[in-house]
Amino acid sequence: MRVFRRKTSFVWLVFAALFCASLFPSRVFADDKNDRNPPAKAVPIKMDAPAPGLTERERWLLDRVELLEKRVADLESKGNSPAVPAETASFAQPASSTAAGLAGAEAEVSNGTAGANVMPAEKVVAPGAAQAAEKGTSGADKAPKGEPFAFADFTWLNGNARTKDTPYATKFFTPEIRADVDYNYSFNHPADNTIGGSSEVFRSNEVHVTQLGVGGDFHYDNVRARLMTQFGLYSQTTPRNDASPARGQWNLDNAYRYVSEAYGGYHFNALHGINVDAGIFMSYIGLFSYYQFDNWAYQPSYVSSNTPWFFNGVRVQIFPTEHLKIEPWFVNGWQSYGRFNNRPGFGMQILWRPNGWLSVLGNQYALGEDAFGAPGRVRYHTDDSIEVKYYDNQENFLSKAAFSLTGDMGCEHGGGVSCSTNHGQGANFHPKQSFLGFMLYNRLWFDQDKFGLTLGGGKINNPGRYLVLLPPINGATAASGTPYFTENPGDHFKAWDISGTFDYMPSQYITFRWEFDHRAANVPYFSGPGGVTPTNCPPPSFVLVENICGTPGSFVPGFTPDLKKIENRIGLSILVKF
Repeated sequence: MRVFRRKTSFVWLVFAALFCASLFPSRVFADDKNDRNPPAKAVPIKMDAPAPGLTERERWLLDRVELLEKRVADLESKGNSPAVPAETASFAQPASSTAAGLAGAEAEVSNGTAGANVMPAEKVVAPGAAQAAEKGTSGADKAPKGEPFAFADFTWLNGNARTKDTPYATKFFTPEIRADVDYNYSFNHPADNTIGGSSEVFRSNEVHVTQLGVGGDFHYDNVRARLMTQFGLYSQTTPRNDASPARGQWNLDNAYRYVSEAYGGYHFNALHGINVDAGIFMSYIGLFSYYQFDNWAYQPSYVSSNTPWFFNGVRVQIFPTEHLKIEPWFVNGWQSYGRFNNRPGFGMQILWRPNGWLSVLGNQYALGEDAFGAPGRVRYHTDDSIEVKYYDNQENFLSKAAFSLTGDMGCEHGGGVSCSTNHGQGANFHPKQSFLGFMLYNRLWFDQDKFGLTLGGGKINNPGRYLVLLPPINGATAASGTPYFTENPGDHFKAWDISGTFDYMPSQYITFRWEFDHRAANVPYFSGPGGVTPTNCPPPSFVLVENICGTPGSFVPGFTPDLKKIENRIGLSILVKF
């Protein structure tokens, strides 16, 4: 009997030791993956009353086991607040834009995109969640800092991608694929199919690939990079609007032709995140994204279409709080691969989103000498937008409603022009060179956001025409200019437009878009029935004045290309983003 009791006591001791040891290994030796999912709360084992005949030491061990179980259960219930893993920190773009909310928007918001204008939505990076929880002097864990702009869904914003999920995203790379295929028909019936005066639409009565982009975001150990290619019409039309390649001996337009975004940088775990990037990134001026998928309309108004889509330089994104971004820029110039003269440009964006229905954006640009061949002419520009979501009810047929309002002002001074008013006489006359414009859009979503309707438009006044897109007359570029549409100081230009856009969005990754645009100007500007390149050159027997036909020949003096003051246009497009 004594032997049996000794064996029984030994068994209980072994059982108690094993039970106590089993309570802690999962907490001490668990790897990071197990830490991501808090363990289930331990349920204390209810012991029956001790069997008669147990020694006093055996009863003490049983009581101790129950006490330990209670203490472990209490500790687990207090210490299991879920922490955000560092791997979930988004290093994409607005823009834009541009993963969900602002990621990628550079995403940044963009304009990215973009407008390009974004973040291009960005697409804005999400640095805050990557910071490990710090311990205070009391030893208690502090709550992780909020990821910037992740407190609400901002995919409703104009200039932000509406995709909420990114297929095939990994810890190291977040891929992105964009396709923009469109058909446009101008009621001016240009004979050579050329559409001018737009940075988005270029050909009439033809199907074209405007942009095909493949790339994505690389992110590891706080190092970040983004690459997005551009194939299609954008690879030709965007470089021709930049005059800076005409300065110097290298073909900058060819070097950057097939790249829309390309930069590298580093994320610092300070405040709610600080990002330093260098390369080509999307501009935010003009609200609209450079990528049509992110926008409420295909053809933006002049305020957006005539302002920068990209910058080449360095930016610093500072997130003091999860509601605020401050982003200074040091760039080569105003939408330029290189410098126009001897001074670079400086700018800054301030983006504030106090809640999920309001976004306030301010972009400022100054000091750049951005007129090719006119050193000493300095440019200033302010671009400010507000977006408000004033209705949201997914249970009704009208599921959402929002509007955006953008106002821009700017001017140039020096180099023969004045920022404020016309002054001087004769050879000392300095005409006013300024920019003033606005655009307003209202967007409605229907049937749980499967359909969208956008109505809007805007107006600009740009004496000096320094931001007006040059019509591609006989292959004219921003560097070459053309005598048939001058951009001399004092040349007047006023224009306005209205548009209606209908979207069908059966998936978050695709948009089928129909749009009508009416655009007008106070001077002949839009392609007419004769196109912008003469199609009926006179015989070469005339006195040669200028070779405008592309082959040796001559034309009657005084000939001008066929430009109209009004253009009506419809467009159909398929827009894809993964």
